[in-house]
Amino acid sequence: METVSTLRIAIQKSGRLTEKTITLLENIGLKFDGYKNRLLVKALNFDVELLLIRDDDIPEYVQDGICDLGVVGANVTRENGADVTVLRDLDFGHCRLSLAVPKSSGITRVEDLAGKRIATSYPNLTRRYFKDRGLDVKPVKISGAVEITPRLDVADAICDLVSTGGTLKTNGLTELQPILHSQSQLVRTNRELPAHKKELIDKFLVRIEGQQLAENSRYIMMNAPKDALEKIVDIIPSLNSPTVLPLADTNMIAVHTVIPISKFWEVMEELKEAGAEGIVMLPIQNMIN
Repeated sequence: METVSTLRIAIQKSGRLTEKTITLLENIGLKFDGYKNRLLVKALNFDVELLLIRDDDIPEYVQDGICDLGVVGANVTRENGADVTVLRDLDFGHCRLSLAVPKSSGITRVEDLAGKRIATSYPNLTRRYFKDRGLDVKPVKISGAVEITPRLDVADAICDLVSTGGTLKTNGLTELQPILHSQSQLVRTNRELPAHKKELIDKFLVRIEGQQLAENSRYIMMNAPKDALEKIVDIIPSLNSPTVLPLADTNMIAVHTVIPISKFWEVMEELKEAGAEGIVMLPIQNMIN
């Protein structure tokens, strides 16, 4: 196989992960001169190129070393069974692979599906799930429009990706049981890579970690009485020790810190009760811990 010196990353050509993958890459500093309707796209400012292919093919391309890295849903990698290493969850493309049945079926437990036909685009994951539970089912592999198969009497139930559940309701189905929670992941080939590619991957991981940390954090500023500082420090779930600055009023201080966004609304009222005022929350573009 031809050795490619540029770090090659496989991403979905078109679909629910494409735009978010490109946005992630651009947010960590990569620049591209367009990518739509192209198979291979070279970064303008980094020794990286993107190979845009079907998501089902990504795990195999990475496994075989055609690509060094890939961005792909965990559901695809697990179904494929590819020999790759997951480097990092990317926190987008969240969905679940779930069993669903017609509302009129009377089926309320997974055990009720024993001997039933299960239509799915994920026969390996479906088969494995029921085998682990000692249940024998009949997977029916379907490439698309899985949700309509019970109405056509092709299957008794389905196993399909669910995000909001709206498609299930539209087709008279009810979710029975998730069998896999999935999100996009960065995967790496297990084939040996040259030193410069390993260095590029390490740089990638640092940038991605910084981007994810920034997305999930917020910079907050507040004013407070000096004598409230100890209580405020105890309240805020800071990533590091907060910055404390003097104000024109010598009895007051300004407190600056970074906190997880999920904690902000929980602690805001406590901060106000402790004496904090003028609380401001700002987004963070990027950060390195």
